Amino acid sequence: MKSNENQRKLKGRVAIVIGSGGGLGRDHALYLASQGAKVVVNDLSADHAEAVVSEIRDAGGEAVTFAASVTDELAMKAMARQVLDQWNRIDILVNNAGILRDKSFAKMTMDDFRQVIDVHLIGAAVCCKAVWETMRAQHYGRIVMTTSSSGLWGNFGQANYAAAKMGVVGLMQTLAIEGEKYGIRVNSLAPTAATQMTHGVLTEESLVLLKPSLVSPGLLALVCEDAPTRAVLCAGAGHFATASVSLSRGLYIGSDADAGEQVAENWYALSERAGDMVPSYGFFQAEREVASAGNSGR
Repeated sequence: MKSNENQRKLKGRVAIVIGSGGGLGRDHALYLASQGAKVVVNDLSADHAEAVVSEIRDAGGEAVTFAASVTDELAMKAMARQVLDQWNRIDILVNNAGILRDKSFAKMTMDDFRQVIDVHLIGAAVCCKAVWETMRAQHYGRIVMTTSSSGLWGNFGQANYAAAKMGVVGLMQTLAIEGEKYGIRVNSLAPTAATQMTHGVLTEESLVLLKPSLVSPGLLALVCEDAPTRAVLCAGAGHFATASVSLSRGLYIGSDADAGEQVAENWYALSERAGDMVPSYGFFQAEREVASAGNSGR
């Protein structure tokens, strides 16, 4: 593979890309390999994973296959052990496995709901757990969750998918805090790409513009040496932006008998987005609320 400045950022790094036997995951694996990373191609299908490995090797890169489901905790632990045996470290984990069971909530069964949560959210947690102690011990790690605009802002017919995709953002937030002193940085990617999962959801005209390969370059910023942490990168059709869960300045109402009425009457003022911010940890909200009460003079 051609050598360039960006490639040197990942040279010698070992990356596991979950769900990379096709679609967006395949492009992720190919991109990371092109930037110098050694890549583990994970997929349910050994044949699909091996095809991607062959592409990487034919281009001069290093890659291996590991076929297993993210819902299989023992298999994910075995994958991590195999990677350590072969390459002695695990630097990057990209959680990309996913399924869709789209229906309106009225028609959705709880089995439809659980299956999607199990793959997207529990699967991401299983994979993170499999590599977490290794990353802590080596004081270096880069983890990327795959979230979605459906999780961040909702989408009709995707209650299960949206819940899972917002769930991985919460997982990201906490793992980033817990991993900070160990050099582990955790981020999320919200992709829009023409894959098997989006056919039938987006128009044919949109699918032409939304090549998966246009999303994958965003990974470099999330997994390189100077990567951010707790960031949500939105990417599609060559456009990149960030999203965040922010907190408005709010308004002290107090505990008077009419507090409920006051909240309703002042909804616009306490929801005003000017001056909103992104808390660095969850208890910030409680700390600010207590401070506001203390400053009220009551």
